[in-house]
Amino acid sequence: MKKVLTIAGSDCSGGAGIQADIKTITAHNMYAMSAITALTAQNTTGVYGVLDSTPEFVGQQLDCIMTDIFPDSVKIGMVSSPEIIHKIVEKLEEYKPSNIVVDPVMISTSGSRLLSESAIDALISKLIPLATIITPNIHEAEALGEMEITTKEDMQVAAQKLSKTYKGAILIKGGHLEDTADDLLYSNGEFTWFPGERISNPNTHGTGCTLSSAIACNLANGHDIKTSIQEAKHYITGALEAGLDLGNGSGPLNHCYAIKN
Repeated sequence: MKKVLTIAGSDCSGGAGIQADIKTITAHNMYAMSAITALTAQNTTGVYGVLDSTPEFVGQQLDCIMTDIFPDSVKIGMVSSPEIIHKIVEKLEEYKPSNIVVDPVMISTSGSRLLSESAIDALISKLIPLATIITPNIHEAEALGEMEITTKEDMQVAAQKLSKTYKGAILIKGGHLEDTADDLLYSNGEFTWFPGERISNPNTHGTGCTLSSAIACNLANGHDIKTSIQEAKHYITGALEAGLDLGNGSGPLNHCYAIKN
């Protein structure tokens, strides 16, 4: 059985964070492990509290995982402090796992900044360079590339700009553009577009977490970057089309839509 580790925050309502990651990994018939960077008090209507883990405890979790059940891939989501980022980087450099997917959770879907400047600096300078692939949304790509993105052409410019300091694959998610939902992969100097259909479902809580975890699963299975993204998009499309409707706000996906009773 393939093993996938998620390093991220906990969502007590189960729609995003490590809960979404574990459901996604399990739906891919893989063994899920987690190192929790923060506890959050949140639901479909918003985030109401955050309690960070200490860097030392994050490191202890990673030691326990890496020395016993070594992962075939690693997905990294919410990392809220520079000290936690530095500890994760230290452990990744020590144990050298492959297939590292970094979802740079910097800007919320609504456009709110989630990380301090010092944490963003550590994310950009220390963690992102270790990634096999990063999966920023439009807002995050704007912050990373220090430019505005309103068109598909802007996405290409931003990807090339990011590639000057980061040598791994870059997947810019286009869901926040007005006229398209296409995603752009830039890898080894080559652009690949993944057409995205807009699905009529307001319940999109945890889509970024889910997509990056699905990519990590496909990489663990030995697929290349392009195939991993294509399969992950197919999975998340099915999870959205299943039409789960829970909670009073933007609800979660049905991660287990393909699992039969």
